Amino acid sequence: MSKTAARKAGPLPPEVAVHGASTLPQVKVDGFNAQLRDEDGFIGDRARRAAFFEIFDRWRDLGDRKLSVLGEKPTAELSKTEIDEALAEGKPHEQAIIHSAIEEYAQELFSVVRRFLRTKEWRDTQRIVIGGGLKAGRFAEIAVARTELLARAEGIDIEMRPIRHDPDEAGLIGAAHLAPSWMFASFDDILAIDIGGTNIRCGIVRLNLDKADDLSKARVRSFELWRHGDDDPSREQAVQKLVGMLEKLIAQAEKDDLRLAPFIGVGCPGSIAGDGTIENGAQNLPGNWESSRFHLPAALWDAIPSIGGNETTVLMHNDAVVQGLSEVPFMQDVDRWGVLTIGTGLGNARFTNRHLSEKAKAGEKASDDKERDAPSQGGKKAGGKD
Repeated sequence: MSKTAARKAGPLPPEVAVHGASTLPQVKVDGFNAQLRDEDGFIGDRARRAAFFEIFDRWRDLGDRKLSVLGEKPTAELSKTEIDEALAEGKPHEQAIIHSAIEEYAQELFSVVRRFLRTKEWRDTQRIVIGGGLKAGRFAEIAVARTELLARAEGIDIEMRPIRHDPDEAGLIGAAHLAPSWMFASFDDILAIDIGGTNIRCGIVRLNLDKADDLSKARVRSFELWRHGDDDPSREQAVQKLVGMLEKLIAQAEKDDLRLAPFIGVGCPGSIAGDGTIENGAQNLPGNWESSRFHLPAALWDAIPSIGGNETTVLMHNDAVVQGLSEVPFMQDVDRWGVLTIGTGLGNARFTNRHLSEKAKAGEKASDDKERDAPSQGGKKAGGKD
């Protein structure tokens, strides 16, 4: 029995697209939420956000914290800005500590990248985008650049770059790429949700299709943030809070007279099945999100069945996939690329851009030739003589 068949929580919303789809309007999703393991556990745990701070804390213990501009403040309480300031303005001794942590973390990140590149799904990847909460620090950007150099030193031709958008916004902007843009032709904005192991964000994304039909000008107009990791809610409480955040944004859109599409794009951790259930990988979320009786898109649709008088469409995919989709307009110079999102865990997704195939191009040319050579309405060939 499928999870959908086993579910008895109420009616499912109408389906206009497949959740967790492998083929999206502009890319093919070659793989996502890979749970690679070795004898020590999940490979990705070596590069999670906490891993960097554990490494940094160990290097701090080797130095004299009393001589540091960071003082004796616990590493867990340091902000990314404080670390960046120490990296730029600290004493050589302190800068050496930060650089040592960056180097060790880059080595770990490289080992993870190398393992991914050995899999079938990630083979021949040309570029990897690094997203997630760690990206906001300059020290993290240096670690990413160092990882690329380590790969090239091993003969691996790969480009690595930090994600373009602010990490708080990339997972929202990417939701606009879950559906074909023609669905939004009569609207200016959509609702988007980015669910993480620590935070949940809901936002209004301004599409700006009049400025760029490839969504390269899409921006987050406003968003709500909830650190559910601080509150330890139940699953039902989390969904209720999520609905309340959406309702607040919808009310704001009505007040500001926005043309809000009846669409909610959702990025959620885990393996997202085509029926909208979560098969695995949601262990960091509050409560059991992998239950056969839980269906987040249905819960959202049930709470918000219409927006602006039109029936709501809810479409969900893996959160790393959605965050990666924010990069689609800027990845047109490569064919195969991936994203790693460094947060509570290590999210991952690999994409292949969808281009008009040579076969399709040939078919178009043949159709054009046929149309040019076809008889006119008067029975003569186009361009022929009387």
